[in-house]
Formats: sequence, C-alpha cells, structure tokens
Amino acid sequence: MGGFAGFLLRWFVVSLSLWVAVALVPGLHAEGTGALLLAALLLGGVNAFLRPILFWLTLPITVLTMGVFLLFLNAMMLGLVGWIVPGFAVEGVFPAVFGAIVVSLVSLVLNRAIAPR
Repeated sequence: MGGFAGFLLRWFVVSLSLWVAVALVPGLHAEGTGALLLAALLLGGVNAFLRPILFWLTLPITVLTMGVFLLFLNAMMLGLVGWIVPGFAVEGVFPAVFGAIVVSLVSLVLNRAIAPR
C-alpha cells in the first residue's frame, strides 16, 4: 500500500505501538491523544530521516556490540521525540530503552498482521 493511505497506516501502527509503550513502561508519559499522535508522527519522521544517518555513523560500534547498540539508537530517537513534543515525556535511559523495545515489538506484530508476507 503506497501513497497517503500507506502513510496513514504506518502512522496508525506507530501510534498504537507508542500507546502500548506508554501504557506498559513506567517513565513514558503522554498527556493526551494529541501529544501521542504528534509524538508518533515525529517518531516516524525521525526514524525515516535521522536514524539512517546515525545508523551509518554508529555502524562500527553496532558491529562491535553485535547489534545491541541499535537498541540504544532506537532509545535515543524516542528520547529525542520526548524532548521535542510537548506533553510527551521520556524520563530517563531505561524508560527510553524499554519503550523502544515495546514500540519495535508491537510495530513488528502489527505490520505482520496487516501485511503478511
């Protein structure tokens, strides 16, 4: 699915994943639906544009840690969104890491359910 419908579907998946993370992870807070939707939109943009650049810049440390550093890279993206979006807060490193894990896992399950291969 492409175009605007594909964008809306990806935004829905990230929004739902972020909502689950806020519900499960202590230290992640959203003051309302608007903050959550804005955070999901920004997280999608950050992951689309900034994360690939940081991935290539941190590739040596990612290889040395056998991919574990990618968890921290995802946590940094979530922390950046928490820093930018008013009403969405990430209160520390551990909530960012666990939140990134939850968002990744829920997004994986939803993407597989929506578009099985």
